[in-house]
Amino acid sequence: MSDKLRLALPLVLPRDADACGACVSSLITVLAGRPGVLDAHVDHEAPGQGVLCIHYDDTQIALGQLRAFVLQAGGTISDRFGHFTFSLASTLTVANARRLAADLCALPGVVTAEVAATGRGFVEFDREQTNETALRAAIRSAGGKLQSDQTTTGAGVSSSKVHGRDHDGHAHGAGHKHASGGVKSEKSGAHDGHDHGQDRPGSGQDHNHAHGGLLGEKTELIFAILSGVMLLGGWLISLKSDSWIPLVFYGAAYVFGGWFTLTEAVENLRKRRFEIDTLMLVAAAGAGALGQWAEGALLLFLFSIGHALEHYAMGRARRAIEALAELAPERALVRREGRVEDVPVEALAIDDIVLVRPNERIPADGVVVSGESSVNQAPVTGESIPVDKRASQETALDFAKAGAEHRVFAGTINGAGALDVRVARKAGETTLARVVRMVAEAEAQRSPTQRFTDRFEKVFVPLVLVFVGLLMLAFLVIDEPFSVSFYRAMAVLVAASPCALAISVPSAVLSGVARAGRGGVLVKGGGPLENLGTLTALAFDKTGTLTEGRPKLTDVVPAEDVEDHELLAVAVAVEALSDHPLAAAIVRDGEARLEGRPRLEATDIKSLTGQGIQARVGGLATVIGKPKFFESGEGHRPPEAVWADAQRLEASGRTVVMVRQGERYLGVLGLMDTARPAARAVIQRLRALGIKHMVMLSGDNQSVSDAIARDLGLDEARGGLMPEDKVETIKALRQKFGKAAMVGDGVNDAPAMANATVGVAMGAAGSDVALETADVALMADDLNHLPFAVGLSRRTSAIIRQNLWVSLGVVAFLIPATIFGMKIGEAVIFHEGSTLLVVVNALRLLAFRERGAQPAQLAVAKTMRAP
Repeated sequence: MSDKLRLALPLVLPRDADACGACVSSLITVLAGRPGVLDAHVDHEAPGQGVLCIHYDDTQIALGQLRAFVLQAGGTISDRFGHFTFSLASTLTVANARRLAADLCALPGVVTAEVAATGRGFVEFDREQTNETALRAAIRSAGGKLQSDQTTTGAGVSSSKVHGRDHDGHAHGAGHKHASGGVKSEKSGAHDGHDHGQDRPGSGQDHNHAHGGLLGEKTELIFAILSGVMLLGGWLISLKSDSWIPLVFYGAAYVFGGWFTLTEAVENLRKRRFEIDTLMLVAAAGAGALGQWAEGALLLFLFSIGHALEHYAMGRARRAIEALAELAPERALVRREGRVEDVPVEALAIDDIVLVRPNERIPADGVVVSGESSVNQAPVTGESIPVDKRASQETALDFAKAGAEHRVFAGTINGAGALDVRVARKAGETTLARVVRMVAEAEAQRSPTQRFTDRFEKVFVPLVLVFVGLLMLAFLVIDEPFSVSFYRAMAVLVAASPCALAISVPSAVLSGVARAGRGGVLVKGGGPLENLGTLTALAFDKTGTLTEGRPKLTDVVPAEDVEDHELLAVAVAVEALSDHPLAAAIVRDGEARLEGRPRLEATDIKSLTGQGIQARVGGLATVIGKPKFFESGEGHRPPEAVWADAQRLEASGRTVVMVRQGERYLGVLGLMDTARPAARAVIQRLRALGIKHMVMLSGDNQSVSDAIARDLGLDEARGGLMPEDKVETIKALRQKFGKAAMVGDGVNDAPAMANATVGVAMGAAGSDVALETADVALMADDLNHLPFAVGLSRRTSAIIRQNLWVSLGVVAFLIPATIFGMKIGEAVIFHEGSTLLVVVNALRLLAFRERGAQPAQLAVAKTMRAP
């Protein structure tokens, strides 16, 4: 006989491993191989808590035995897999980032490793084969300089303003998809968590990749400029004299321009790699051997300038992201034993009361317990208008369940009033800290286009080398000296080097991710950013997404011989145990109508997923659910009068629930939810951005769904859907349109979002699960951020396409041009000019503004930079 066991993931996978996709996937694999287990999957029961659901045959395995096996397996898995997120002291070139990731992947026990050009990276590893110390040593032996300053701020990041901030790697659930697989609904957990790895400035190790030196991070730029000065001096002197003096200047230009290129080339050759740096050196040496010292110096000068420019672009993207971390204050005023103490935010404990003075930044996530004020939440949610805050009458109000008027976030800016805030999360676990960690991890995720360009380079570069080798032998076929064939081959070598191609995609992706983060939108890597920029189909959940999510109890229709207050008393008792928006409306409005009558007690609560809720009231089994459930479920069919009342309310656009206690139907309740004021305008803006098909998915009856869809201008509405029906609808949209996004709250919609090309969660600032499950998280509960996210993604996709056309187009032009006589100097100018062009084009994304955005929304970016 089949039965079901449900266990909270934090209980099964300790030490925050519950948010790790690989750990969850491994656990499910282990369970699937256990005799008696029929199925195992992840469900989401309440905000902030993932639930492992196991279907088993109780004739083969007892409940207690299964529970013990699950807990043992979970502990073993969470102990085995480690996740190490690190930050280097400086930015890298794209090639160096790729090489460092390859070095780490080659280590025994490393499951996956990604490194971004901004210097951020993460490693997932098997603790049975390696450890965090070995990984740090491997990074340093590869030339990496790890940040190691142990001082952290309220965002859980380094307080260093010079090198930027890093994260403490503690929260396992911060957001990106594991390369090693896993369940998409758990995809957020691909980062550090078990080993809590972190590195910060000041380790004192050398860092080849970062191009540091005696003059600091600007050494490469200074050397490049000196190379240009020496080149110019040599050229000017050569106009007046044919002496050996110009050669001295050209030689100095070679030294300054080729210094970093040579060190990287030597490192690559030592590891048996043949990269672009080596090609440039060969070409410069060849030009010198032929007496073309000026052209060789020009090549190295422009190549070194291109490298410095690449570091500048990556540094801009990195600093834009680090600006998020700098929003959190480093100290807080806490009330303890009748006095106010000034303490570091790391010293704050759960339930501490902190004093927030007017115009100060809030130091921690928490609930307002005293005072009133308006709070500028733009740094976290992107909301352009301050939100009014006031104290909650419920002293022990849970942060996850608190309303927007009672809940505040670390890093947001208090207005004119003073507030007392009860701390709900420690410094390293605040919403801002989680966002900083997830954005840092998103940096390291390569987009589909970047993976394509990487594969293209692996094929293209060897072909170029073979072609250049053949051109060097042209003197055997054509009547020309070897020097001419050699020079032509070197020119082609310069022309065909894919420098611009290597930087074209990552510079755009990193700039797009950084700009999104400043606008209150968390994009978890280049994949979601590109996909959101190209898809044409979008599905919305109705309740809480397109509608306010605050339905009102409009109709109370008791059955024959039942009083209104009896129907309401039973309904309120049961729904008080539920966290569904409809339940909240029934309790709120029902208690008002009961006018102070005592509330009945309900016990043995059980959720009927997608259908309703069941409990015991007065010793009788009580069910509240959709009319369709009672028509096809257990028990006798509702009386005709009750059924007629339900149909009448549905026809008038109400959401209807029936109430049955024991075998007696008490009546029906009608509720109505209103569309968000901004919904219609948002739909129009999305159409202008190229979204062709928009559909609303709802568990409500079809007539209610149709009415709202018509009012908002949607293409289609599908009502009466169970969670599995929403999944099938998303699959159908993907099959028809190729790609489809799902917009919801990230909690109840997790299965549908997991099956969408891109899952978009609204109001993610207040929901841990939404932050973890979504590919794109709109931090504010505001639909206006959706067109911004789509518009930014489309602009990013357009810039990626432009960069690819420029980089590949210049190579396609230069190869035949150099074959037919273009000189190395001219080819270098075109070659490095294309690199400059794609970098500048990508950096334009940092200044992106959505067309048609309201003036108030344009002020958000300025708020992000406020002191």
